[in-house]
Amino acid sequence: MKKVLIIGGAGFVGRYLAEYLTGECGYEVSITKMKQEVLEDANCSILDMDLLVKEEVEQVLEQCAPDYIFHLAAQSSVALSWSNPQLTVDVNIKGTLNLLDVLKEIKYTGRVLLIGSGEEYGYVNPDEVPISEDTVLRPGNIYAATKGCQNMLAAIYARAYQLNLVMVRAFNHVGPRQSPQFVVSDFCKQVVEVEKGLREPVIHVGNLKAKRDFTDVRDVIAAYECLVRQGHAGETYNVGAGNAYSIQEILDQIIALSGQEIRVEVEAERLRPIDVPIISADITKITEHTDWTRKISLDKTLEDTLNYWREQIS
Repeated sequence: MKKVLIIGGAGFVGRYLAEYLTGECGYEVSITKMKQEVLEDANCSILDMDLLVKEEVEQVLEQCAPDYIFHLAAQSSVALSWSNPQLTVDVNIKGTLNLLDVLKEIKYTGRVLLIGSGEEYGYVNPDEVPISEDTVLRPGNIYAATKGCQNMLAAIYARAYQLNLVMVRAFNHVGPRQSPQFVVSDFCKQVVEVEKGLREPVIHVGNLKAKRDFTDVRDVIAAYECLVRQGHAGETYNVGAGNAYSIQEILDQIIALSGQEIRVEVEAERLRPIDVPIISADITKITEHTDWTRKISLDKTLEDTLNYWREQIS
C-alpha cells in the first residue's frame, strides 16, 4: 500500500483529497494541519505541523516516510493577499522553500505534487486563450505572484537537485463545503439565505464581467492523483475545465436553479484593486500525459453547492 502525505489537508481541497485517496485509491494517508485547525478523520493519521518551522517539516517527513506528497498548504485567497501580503509571502514562498530544502537535505526519492494556480498567468492576450503552460506569466495580484514564485523555485530545485517534483497550475475549483470567501460558494450561500427568508432578495457582488475557468473540486483532486502517478518530473500541468464562464453567467445560473426573484447590487468593497479579464486553461498536456478526464458538469456543481448551503443554513 502506497503511503501518502497531504501537507495542508485541513482546507477545502485537502479534505476532498484525503477522502478520495483513502476511499477510491486505497492509500495510507497522513495529513498535516496547523495546531489551531480542527480536523478529524478516522481513516487518516492527523499531524500538527507549521510549514514555516523547518524542523517540524523534517520531523513529519521522517515520521511518515511517504511515497507521495501533495503540497496543498497555502494562503489561497486573492482578496486576503491584498490585505495581508506578508502572510501570503510567508506561507506560499517561505513555507515552500522550507519543504524544498528538507526534501533536498534528506535526499527524498518519492514524488511530490506542488499546487499552484491559474492566477499565475495574469494578464493574457486574446490570442493566448486558452492558456497553455508555456504562456508568459504576468501575475495580476499578490497571491498569483507568490504562486508563480513557488513554481519557479520548484522547477529550479527539480533540475538542480534531481527532485521528483511535479507542478500544477489549478484553475478555479468549486463545490460543496467551499468557504463563502470564494465567489461561487458566496453566491450560493446568499441565494439560500434569500430562499429561507434570512435576507432581502438582494445579492451583493463584485466584478461580474471577469471570465474564469471553473472545475468541480471532485474532478480536481482526481487530476492531482493522476498527476502524482503519471505526471512527468519537473513539468507543470494546467488543471481546469478548458473553458471560461463570466461571473455574471455563474450568478444567473445559480439564481435560475433557485427560482427566486433576486436583485443584484455591486458593492465597491467587493471589487479587487486589479482584476484579470479572462482566465481559461488549455488542458491538452494533462490529457496527453495522464488518463484524467472531467466527469462533473458545472450545472451539477452549482446544484450540489446550493444543496450544501440548504443543509447548513437553518
